[in-house]
Amino acid sequence: MRIVVAVVGKPRDAALAAAIRDYEARATRYWPLEVREVREESGRSLSAQQVRDRESERLASAVPAGAHVVSCELGGLAMSSEAFAQWLQRRREEAKDVVFLIGGAHGLGESTQRVTSTRLALAPWTLPHEVARLVLAEQLYRAGTIVRREPYHK
Repeated sequence: MRIVVAVVGKPRDAALAAAIRDYEARATRYWPLEVREVREESGRSLSAQQVRDRESERLASAVPAGAHVVSCELGGLAMSSEAFAQWLQRRREEAKDVVFLIGGAHGLGESTQRVTSTRLALAPWTLPHEVARLVLAEQLYRAGTIVRREPYHK
């Protein structure tokens, strides 16, 4: 089992990018983690729907065959950190790749809905996609510490 985080764009803020890299590196101590950044679409001459659709096509193409696909989106399943750790451990036991999709500024489009197995809410609020990536990275790290019963999660 490996975890793939497929995300639109790269973090623009240096401090946020450093925090994301730190938590993604920490998470690799517990899970085989791969990050796939797809190109962000310029929205200058396109509608929000067109941007969403084009970015979602790129995200869908980053999904390995047979993977369990999780769309990170508002209105998805809300889990505690402990429940998320147990859920992730079950996927590990199934030896199935897990792909987390994080859309761009306009969210996820229809092509991601076709490949999604689970919808996951990272927070009850709308988050900028860079912050969503940070939250996911931290929770992947936290899930690893919970599974191994390490003291990070209190």
